Amino acid sequence: MRDGEAWLEFKVKDPSLAESGRLQIEWAEMHMPVLMRLREKYGEEKPLDGVRIAACLHVTKETAVLVRTLKAWGAEVYLAASNPLSTQDDVAAALVEDGVHVFAWRGMSPAEYEWAISRVVESHPHIAIDDGGDLHVYIHEKAPDVGRGVIGGTEETTTGVLREKALEREGKLLYPIIAVNNALTKFLFDNRYGTGQSTVDGILRATNILLAGKVAVVAGYGWVGRGIANRLRGMGARVIVTEVDPIRALEAAMDGFQVMSMHEAARIGDIFVTATGNKSVIREEHMKLMKDGAILANAGHFNVEIDVDALERISVSKRRIRDNLDEYKLPDGRRLYLLAEGRLVNLVAAEGHPSEVMDMSFANQALATLYILKNKGKLERRVYDVPRNQDEEVARLKLETMGIEIDKLTPEQEEYLRSWKV
Repeated sequence: MRDGEAWLEFKVKDPSLAESGRLQIEWAEMHMPVLMRLREKYGEEKPLDGVRIAACLHVTKETAVLVRTLKAWGAEVYLAASNPLSTQDDVAAALVEDGVHVFAWRGMSPAEYEWAISRVVESHPHIAIDDGGDLHVYIHEKAPDVGRGVIGGTEETTTGVLREKALEREGKLLYPIIAVNNALTKFLFDNRYGTGQSTVDGILRATNILLAGKVAVVAGYGWVGRGIANRLRGMGARVIVTEVDPIRALEAAMDGFQVMSMHEAARIGDIFVTATGNKSVIREEHMKLMKDGAILANAGHFNVEIDVDALERISVSKRRIRDNLDEYKLPDGRRLYLLAEGRLVNLVAAEGHPSEVMDMSFANQALATLYILKNKGKLERRVYDVPRNQDEEVARLKLETMGIEIDKLTPEQEEYLRSWKV
């Protein structure tokens, strides 16, 4: 009992799906050799013994490999979803069988989504692992007493890092946070190759359209946008990039993409994909210019990049054409198609990043928990980047598992690089 009511150890859609979920997790483990090596390396030592971890992550087979690693290291893990529509219900069920306190199911309402986060917070965690900042923000806004007992936290994605740095700027951050997103072995690969491939996968699963010959508009040319733009071009699409940052816009132009404003692009695009981390990137003014049949997809963490409220407001009818594909008819008869309700198309309409790229991201997450414990009481309440030696260890392990050997500097070369003499 807790506060007079029964303490729910888990809540998932259907526990009987566990066997299917276990097969998915086994498949992911086969393709995540770095994390599996780390699991084995620290398995006997159990460095997280007695540590409670609250995690707010997409409940996928790749996340399951991370969670099972943390458990193998001795941690007690409480897991909530970081998106109402991204949970793989069979994976959630399998994790419950593994003794993880899971509060996640696909199709959660906003109230259920927040309830699940509140449940993992009630565990009074020592470490908080987040993807998007919802867990950290909840602790700071609604459970500051819990926050004062947190040793440290981690953050998986750009959107979350931005929110946590805002807390730091305002002097409100209650504990140190490691920005796993900023690790080179995370954003150079996860954001670019992982999101690039999985976003295209989501678009194709939702629509089954031919990309070759289509005009695809990518909003944002950060690492996520770069990946999406290149994958769409690789599938034969003619890609336009829109940007607000002049340097990124210049880079996109020199990478061979057309660059223009969204106002211009709205008239000619067949497919629109947002990847900015900002809100109202595609607005009513743009929708009113789009051609009949234009497809709208979002690859940013929150469902705010496409103004779905505006789309609802200007439409005269709406109908579900197929899973994750909704048709909105405008007064003049034009039809616009929204994928995945404006949420993360790669996780809602597909399965998220491939296991091979999440291997590095979640290896960084796992190692960050050890770094937090090792430096308990030594870190200020601010957002830190991943230590360079950790980044390099993850890259080295990944190369080893790929069977790739690289050169090493000779003593002469090391001395040369230290010297100002030629």
